Amino acid sequence: YLGDPYVVARELANTPDYYISHASAMALHQMVTQPQLAVFVTSSKAIRPRTVLGTEFRFVRCKPAGLFGIAEHWATKTERVRVSDLERTVIDGLKQPEHCGGFTEVAKAFWMRRDAISPSRLIDYALRLDVGAVVRRLGFLLETFEVPAATEIERLRPSLTSSYALVDPLLPAEGPYQARWGLRLNVEP
Repeated sequence: YLGDPYVVARELANTPDYYISHASAMALHQMVTQPQLAVFVTSSKAIRPRTVLGTEFRFVRCKPAGLFGIAEHWATKTERVRVSDLERTVIDGLKQPEHCGGFTEVAKAFWMRRDAISPSRLIDYALRLDVGAVVRRLGFLLETFEVPAATEIERLRPSLTSSYALVDPLLPAEGPYQARWGLRLNVEP
């Protein structure tokens, strides 16, 4: 018997600098429509993926400065684990959609919990992470879903560069270019 997979993930990480992330955090925050087959953990140290009693554990490395937006979650009645908060979960999904099932899954997750997500905190996290593709995808996502935060969204614009990024890096590089956010729209809005 494996026990709670999130507690196992915490023990495998074996560091206080970790958090349950990506698709696993989406599952904990009830932002998914499909069952999750792997447990994703972000850590400041490199850890090889492992399979324990049929459960796959995948580790994503990040810099120590990238460990923010983390909350405590009761995995069992006696065990707590660290998990990304709602906003950080969306930002992680925008940064690495491949760990969440693609951009469309991240967009669905955002839509499912849109009333609980703070647009200003999302923007703060995106600017703090300072990854161009995240800023572009977030601006596009917020405008596509008509989130009423126009002045907040404009905070993203100064950090844009002249390059273009794919909306979903998992899909082929095709589709029209959108100059406003510097994106190639390889996903239908």
